[in-house]
Amino acid sequence: MSSREENESVQEFFNSYVETALWSSTDESTDSGGEPLDENFDADDIDKKTLDEMMKDCKNFIEENDSDIDGEYGRAGHDFWLTRNRHGAGFWDGDWPGPEAKRLTSSAHDYGSFDLYVGDDGKIYGS
Repeated sequence: MSSREENESVQEFFNSYVETALWSSTDESTDSGGEPLDENFDADDIDKKTLDEMMKDCKNFIEENDSDIDGEYGRAGHDFWLTRNRHGAGFWDGDWPGPEAKRLTSSAHDYGSFDLYVGDDGKIYGS
């Protein structure tokens, strides 16, 4: 894979990861959880340090699992977010072949959860 193709693959994975993070996280504005973040925010609202940390995790995950991802970068970015945060869907739910699903799930779990929240300044941060 050329450097350009590699950069495009990482960006596709990352974009899907961030998109999934925003629609699966809420603003916690009510006792029931509030609105999904993607209702009122987009990637530009995420703090730079948080985005950098998210990109680092994505790059590392791809590097560790590229052969199992097998070119499915957008789908893998989506499933990485869901699996690492144990959302009840992800690599293990039947869309990935058995052995790959097991390895990808285990690797995603190794990253632990990463939660998004809205700071007092209206920016989105991760913890």
